[in-house]
Formats: sequence, structure tokens, C-alpha cells
Amino acid sequence: MLLTADVGNTNIKLGIFDGDSLKYKLRFSTDTKKTSDEFAVELYTFFQIYNIDYSMIDGSIISSVVPKVTRPLRDAIHIVTGARSMVIGPGLKTGMDLKIDRPETLGGDIVCGCVGAYEKYGGPAIVIFMGTATVIAYVDEHFAYHGGVIAPGVGISLDALTSGGALLPAVDLVPPRRVICTNTVDCIRSAMTYGTACILDGMIDKFEAETGKTCKLIATGGMAPQMIKNCSHDIVFEENVILYGMNSIYKRNKKQNGE
Repeated sequence: MLLTADVGNTNIKLGIFDGDSLKYKLRFSTDTKKTSDEFAVELYTFFQIYNIDYSMIDGSIISSVVPKVTRPLRDAIHIVTGARSMVIGPGLKTGMDLKIDRPETLGGDIVCGCVGAYEKYGGPAIVIFMGTATVIAYVDEHFAYHGGVIAPGVGISLDALTSGGALLPAVDLVPPRRVICTNTVDCIRSAMTYGTACILDGMIDKFEAETGKTCKLIATGGMAPQMIKNCSHDIVFEENVILYGMNSIYKRNKKQNGE
């Protein structure tokens, strides 16, 4: 079985694959101060809770946008399972042609998510990542990545607004019944929900106009389900698309290495 670990700025998402089937998944907080031993305890607890025989883990792959966590997590995985982890980055074969200025700077989560989305839906595709940042990426019909846009995530935007405005209250992200609102709380909710939907719809229109292509639309990330339901475009939510991309990349490299 394969252990995949998607390390984001806020959370670490683990998945265990048996072949192409995602059998187990877990999410816990990213903490740059944790040692390899502390991560090992969390991993061991994960296996115990789900009654997983960790001796069955014979491979591991990590995608990380938090370098301080990569090594201790990799060491923890080796301590608990004995498996040595591949790390998404230069040198690993993804199958995707990166047509950007500096391919080595592209986040592993974006690489894996685009690979997972393309392999399931084909291209051209617009892949939307909604976590700490909102990233909208374009992959063409020939499995080439052409770049995209990066914006503050919904949570960061909301925190900046309410912490910077002394009289502005913290709110949830439930969309109000109307776009034009008559109280402060609903005004903020409207901007965060309908406004974000307008950004996504608008960027999709811009991407398709610029490329001349009608694209498959896939979204992932913690904020995606709430936001895409207010969009006018039909966007598919794929919760585990990054993990599936990691599974595919692992198999590609394992095969290339003759394992």
C-alpha cells in the first residue's frame, strides 16, 4: 500500500492507497515546530485508530509547500513504516509538460492536483485550488501546464478585512438570501460568497477567451464546496484530486525505476 502526504500551509492530508483505491484518509494541522518523533506519534495513532497494519505500507510520497515540515514528516514515515518517501519536486516524472518560466517554483500540490484532474477528466482543464491561497491553473488538451493566477484565499481575505476594520465583526460564510444587503454582517457574507463566485466565474471566462477553449472545470480545497455552488459555471468538486495525482506520480516513477 502507498502512503500519500499532502502538506499544506494549514493542514496535512494523508491518504493510503491500495492500488488505485483510496482506502483511508486523515487530516491534521500543519505545525512547523513538530519533531519527527511527534509526527511519528500522530502517524502511529492514525494507524491504530483505523486498525491499519503499517507493515503493509511499502511506499510513500510527499507533496509539501512547507519545507520545514518535509524532512521531519519524511523521517516520521520511515520510523513508523520503514518506507522511504519520494518528494514531489525536480527530478520526479509527472507526465505533465510544465510550460512556465521557472518550473522548479511550482508548488507540489498544484502539480499533483493538475495531474489528478487531467487523468480523470482530460483536458483542456481549469483546476481551482481553494485553500490558504486561491490558485486557478490551466492544463491544455496535450497535458501541458501553462500557468494561472494566485490570489489570497477566502479565509485570509476575511481575516484581513475583519482584523483591519475595527468595527467589522467576524462572520461565517453562509451566503445571504440577497446580494444587496442591509446590514453589516450580511454585506460581508455577500462579498465573501457571491463576490468569490464572481471572481471564479470571471476568471474562467477570461481563461477560456484567452485560450479559445471550452474547459473542464474542477475545484478542490476546503473552501471550494461553499464557493462553487454560487457560481454560474458547472464546476466539479474533487476533494481528493491531489492525493490521486500523487498516487499516479508515484506509480510513474516506480515503474521508470524498474521497481
